[in-house]
Amino acid sequence: MMTDMILENTISNLKKNNFSVYVAETKEEGAQIVCSLIDEGATIGVGGSVTIKELDILDELDAKGHLIFDHNKPGISPQQLLDFRRRQLLCDVFLTSTNALTETGELVNIDGFGNRVAALSFGPKRVIVAAGINKLVPDVEAGIERVKNIAAPMNAKRLFEVGRLKKAPPCVKTGHCIDCRGPERICTITNVTNRRPFLTDIHIVIIKEELGY
Repeated sequence: MMTDMILENTISNLKKNNFSVYVAETKEEGAQIVCSLIDEGATIGVGGSVTIKELDILDELDAKGHLIFDHNKPGISPQQLLDFRRRQLLCDVFLTSTNALTETGELVNIDGFGNRVAALSFGPKRVIVAAGINKLVPDVEAGIERVKNIAAPMNAKRLFEVGRLKKAPPCVKTGHCIDCRGPERICTITNVTNRRPFLTDIHIVIIKEELGY
């Protein structure tokens, strides 16, 4: 069970690692904080994030006139999907979550295509990371374990069900990583953001609810 001390340590260490940190009691408050960090007219990229979807802010941002590159948008063609992933790297604001947020102040992510961790590292003028309390872990090792045994299997199942994967990876059935070698493997890049990169303005919004995988 998450304790106040763990949350306080996480916030303190993230700040020591030069991240800007905010805490929201609810996902509604989290959504308000995220939107407040987006300048008028900013172009927005959206990573493959269930958390961002659950914040339910994209329609509102679209109504405000923001140009949004969301490769999860239903009905886009394979070429549009690829184009959106590339445009996310040069947008004004990139919205994403993280697979794990460590008490020692790091972000841990495992990607398939790499566009999410690339944008998290360099390119967009601002990156906003929204993370539910369920993403907090003690350290990097625990973060990687969380991805392999929770986030990756659930994301693989989601991607298979919406037709993004032609075949379900073994973790969809096992519920945990078996280090598969098949073409449908979604874990190809492991990225640890130890500190805020020099040229990337990263804002982390921790929400005291369970969100995403």
